[in-house]
Amino acid sequence: MATAGSTTGADAHGALRQRKSKPSEPGREPVEQFFQDKPKTVIGEYYRDEDDISLDTVEKYVVPMLFTILSFVTRMYRIGISDIVTWDEAHFGKFGSHYLKREFYFDVHPPLGKMLVGLSGYLCGYNGSFEFKSGDHYPEDVNYTFMRIFNATFGALCVPVAYYTAKSLKFSTLATWLVTLMVLCENSYATISRFILLDSMLMLFTFTSFLGLAKFHEWRRHPFTSGWWFWLTFTGVNIGCVTSVKWVGMLTTALVGIYTIHDLWDKFGDLKMPVVTYAKHWISRIVCLIILPLTIYLACFKIHFLILENSGPGDAQMSSLFQANLRNSDLTKGPLDVAIGSKFTLKNMGYGGGLLHSHVQTFPEGSEQQQVTCYHHKDSNNEWVFYPIRGSPEYDPNDSEIRFIESGDAIRLIHENTGRNLHSHVMPAPITKDQNEVSCYGNLTVGDDKDNWIIEIVSDTAHSDNRVHTLTSSLRFRHQVLGCYLRAANVNLPPWGFKQVEVTCDKTNNPRDRFTHWNVEMHVNPRLPQGDAKAYKSPFLRDFVHLNVAMMTSNNALVPDPDKRDELASRPWQWPVLNVGLRMCGWSNDIVKYYLLGNPFVVWGSTASVAMLAIVTFVYLCRWQRKYVDMTPDEVSHFIYSGLYPALGWGLHYFPFILMARVTYVHHYLPALYFAIMTFGFLFDFGTRKLSWWARYLAYLLAYAAVIGVFALYSPISFGIIGNHENYDYLNWLSTWTI
Repeated sequence: MATAGSTTGADAHGALRQRKSKPSEPGREPVEQFFQDKPKTVIGEYYRDEDDISLDTVEKYVVPMLFTILSFVTRMYRIGISDIVTWDEAHFGKFGSHYLKREFYFDVHPPLGKMLVGLSGYLCGYNGSFEFKSGDHYPEDVNYTFMRIFNATFGALCVPVAYYTAKSLKFSTLATWLVTLMVLCENSYATISRFILLDSMLMLFTFTSFLGLAKFHEWRRHPFTSGWWFWLTFTGVNIGCVTSVKWVGMLTTALVGIYTIHDLWDKFGDLKMPVVTYAKHWISRIVCLIILPLTIYLACFKIHFLILENSGPGDAQMSSLFQANLRNSDLTKGPLDVAIGSKFTLKNMGYGGGLLHSHVQTFPEGSEQQQVTCYHHKDSNNEWVFYPIRGSPEYDPNDSEIRFIESGDAIRLIHENTGRNLHSHVMPAPITKDQNEVSCYGNLTVGDDKDNWIIEIVSDTAHSDNRVHTLTSSLRFRHQVLGCYLRAANVNLPPWGFKQVEVTCDKTNNPRDRFTHWNVEMHVNPRLPQGDAKAYKSPFLRDFVHLNVAMMTSNNALVPDPDKRDELASRPWQWPVLNVGLRMCGWSNDIVKYYLLGNPFVVWGSTASVAMLAIVTFVYLCRWQRKYVDMTPDEVSHFIYSGLYPALGWGLHYFPFILMARVTYVHHYLPALYFAIMTFGFLFDFGTRKLSWWARYLAYLLAYAAVIGVFALYSPISFGIIGNHENYDYLNWLSTWTI
């Protein structure tokens, strides 16, 4: 019972109606009044027009099928007209070849997309023999057209996924068509999907992840039903796939994570929900959105390792024990025990570690002695020889006595190609100034006691004696005079050091620092017998972590050279305003030319919509703070989940590139562009609902015409420019475009 001075729910509702109708408060009409020009029916949680419902019935099957057909046409029209290796086909086609030859390779991206490229080659009978050199013509025995069609299928499927996502976000039918049409007629999507690249796969799994999120949101009122479980699992599978294609898929995962936290926080405020039920919500999301994607990611690497069973060009990025388990590897052919006079290579055991390396070039400052670095590729400059220190019996290859190396022995490391001693002294390292420089100095006869190193065995995976063994022994090298330890920690030198890894002598004695751990990898000593290959084993999880750290290290090293200009690179600020495009091949008149550039109407319109939505949101927040009632709870929910979440997806997929130091290109914006398109569709739908029916339909017709017309105008850059490129100068709307 209401007490004196209190207000019942009915009274409050009545007071609210009276407040809305006061003539003295113009401009405070709620947003729902924008929709009073037509009868309304509630679908899900949002108002839909009755004519929209009839349209939905008619177009439920016909329209998505039509969009899908048009998508396959625009992605595959004249797809095989250019028979040259175009842009990054030189990389990803070659990676596909490695799968077919089962050769281990290294790349900065996870393996799923490249395994799919290899699958496309396998399905068309390609044997992996082509080198995919940029600009080369494809030979007759490489069915590059089929491989491109296989890749384009992923791009084509993005269009129906966009359609169903817009439906799930409760866009009107007209807005759903507009969003789908913008994805269909986005020139950059049509162009990038035509080649043997990872981008179409990345886009599809990004789109399907967001579709899963939108569908799961639809089912949130029916927890633990079959549909609820299906879409939660669907979302988890797709974020696992998108992350397994490229690491930027983690940005999509972040969007799903933010939604999940938001959703669980709302449920935390539901006092009627039992604790057990709330715990089930947590467990279901942990299983489907964390454990399941991680399992898919791990499984991709497991399959990657199983397929690539032969030694290949990427061996040096992996641990020595991993390499020893590859077929045709030379590592297991070396002797097991290491002795004075052994020629060897030293592998750093830190994650992403390389091989101890030197070359004739000298440091430009400091000691100006010969450089010592860590290098991730195998060559003769990685080879060293164990020698005794001065004052001890010299090494005689004809001596019948073999002097095995044990923990605690003092030795010298002589660089095989230059004959200089591995050396350290009290001089700051070139980058890590608090550590000592390591260089190569002197020769067999010239030098001092700063050439001496004491070997310390940290552990051995197969032996318990005190000897140094190939591959299995983890070693530290302590400088005899300074007491510092040989270390390489993935700090890259400037261009004068060829961007190789800095090697220092660390003054800190930290036995757990794996970057001070080394193992003998390649080992040659004709006086010793060959080792037993069965002694070398490498666990999967260790290999998995090692490879991922190596990928991260190499990815971070992809920074632009300050003394060089990359004509294809661009800055993130240029992407939303379409300041630049990208030439994907040579530009001579005798080849088919492709130019990666977005549909100007789509890109500029979507960017403007993100900015406009921020302004609209700010205005509504100010009005909400001033106690204006502009929306019903259902309309607020629609605004947040169908408008703000796509805009958040755009921000998550765009702003991290501003913070990255690595080199960036136009195609990095393509996932973010999709979320901007969704934002455009929401805002266009939101803004036109207050118009009369004829004005609203006219606005949509003009938008459809603009999207299609601009796409048709710029279709040559997507389908291939034939002949003199100067005939297409009319497409250079901006001086920075180079069509």
